This record gives sequence, structure tokens and C-alpha cells, in this order.
Amino acid sequence: MSTKWSLQQVKPKPGRVAIVTGANSGIGYEVALGLAKKDIEVILACRNGQKADEARAKIIDEYAKARVNCLLLDTSSLRSVEDFAAQFSTKHQTLDLLINNAGIMMSPYEVTEDGFENQLATNYLGHFALTGRLLPLMTRIPGSRIVTLSSLSYKWAEIQFGDFHAEKGYSRTKAYGQSKRACLMFAFELQHRLSDAGYDTRSVAAHPGLSKTNLDQYFPALIRPLGNLFLQPAQQGALSVLYAALDTAINGGEFVGPDGFQQMRGYPVVVDSDEYSKNRELAKRLWTASEFMTRVHFLN
Repeated sequence: MSTKWSLQQVKPKPGRVAIVTGANSGIGYEVALGLAKKDIEVILACRNGQKADEARAKIIDEYAKARVNCLLLDTSSLRSVEDFAAQFSTKHQTLDLLINNAGIMMSPYEVTEDGFENQLATNYLGHFALTGRLLPLMTRIPGSRIVTLSSLSYKWAEIQFGDFHAEKGYSRTKAYGQSKRACLMFAFELQHRLSDAGYDTRSVAAHPGLSKTNLDQYFPALIRPLGNLFLQPAQQGALSVLYAALDTAINGGEFVGPDGFQQMRGYPVVVDSDEYSKNRELAKRLWTASEFMTRVHFLN
């Protein structure tokens, strides 16, 4: 049986730069910490400056040599995404790693300043726009990677092309499922388009299995404590993302998740997804709609 993957297998990578969205807690924090321990310069892209600063201090406390900086980003706002990309680009000419991690789960119905349903905006559309705005910095770097987080919950919904923003009725679970399915389909379609354009930048999807994070804040109070019984720690869930970002066997276009029963927990491996998520025509349709909504156009 093959050895389980761990961060210890990865050599230090000084000189590289990574952005991790939603890096102040949960999977994002553990991913940022793991990258920092490999001497990668990490930008914590968070919507709360104080929480980002606290996360930065924790990382440096655990790894004194860490090169970590904070930059404000709210992925639910296209204006914030544009501002973040502009600020980052003034300080960096290249970007090696983009981890599209920030997210909310099963939140109450809310419409963003751009008129989008909040889960779709935060989890997917903001990351679509961010990727488009930062891509010119990444295609200059052979082997640069974009890792977009999906979830096992992608199976909860298909893409509602006629009602992206739940104007005909809102289900917290279906809205979350749609956002995570969109992330998965985006990651696959992005790889197709990068390859067609002749770029060596790679797009990978990843999911953390069932992991204990603060995404359960909207769960019923009676259910939340049960998470400690069957969810794996965020540190374990983050391994799927770190594997997708750092392992030399990744070529792009893969989906990484835990190797345990039903991909719920365990160590990272390349996993499969349903046929809908791999439907190229649906992915192209989603891409076109995403460009229309975000007004960010790339790889056409």
C-alpha cells in the first residue's frame, strides 16, 4: 500500500508567492500555515483585517521564518475583488499559487451589493473574477497553480441557469450546493482553456471531506456539537488543498479529496466526480454567464 501523503514530503519553495482567500480560520488558515512552512510568501486575503492580523501572528508564532502579509478581500463584492487585484499587482509582478478558498455555508438569504445571491457570490463568482484579474500574473510562471475549493455538497444541486440568484425561491442547501458545483465545473473548464491557450498554469479542484470549521455557524445549535464526533480536524481537511497546490504529480484538471469512505475523511488522492460536473457544454454555458455577471472576461 502506498504511503499516505503528508506535507513533510514537500521540499521548501522559497521565492514563491501564494494568495489564500479566507485564510484567517478553518481550512484557509491551515493551508496558509502549511504553505508558509514551505517558505512560500503567503498573502492572507480576508474580509476582516483584525482577524487576518491575528492569523498572521499565529502563523509567525508557529513558524518564525514565515513570510506572511495581509490584504483585505471580500469575495462577495466585485469592487473589493477589483481593488484587491490592483493592490496586489502594484507589489508583485508574478503569482505562483492562488487558493480560491473563502466561503460561507447555508447562510440565510441575502443579496449582495452586486445583486447576487450571497453564497454564489462569495463562494464562486468572486473567485471567478479574482482568477480572471490575477491570471496575467500567473501565466508568466511555468507550473503556477489555481486551486479552487469545492465540497461534497456539490451533489446537492445542479446549476440553476434560469434562476442563479434564487429569486424564485431560496433553499440554503441548494444555493450552497450550486455554488460548490460551480466551483468544481469552473476548475475543470479553466484547465481546458489554459491548455487550449498554450499556458502551463494548472487548475485543480479540491475538497476537504467532512471537516470541522466555522462554516457550521448557520447549523442548528443542537446539531453543531455533533460535528466533533464525526468530522475530521481542519488540519487534516487542508491536506487535500495542499496536495493539489504542491504535489509534483498534479497535472491540472484533477479533483482532489480524502481517500476514506465516500471521500469523507482521510488522506488526499485524486478522486472522481459525477458526469454533470464534467459536462463541457454546461461548463461553457456557466463560464459565459459568469463573465456576464462579473464583467470579467478571460481565456476566450
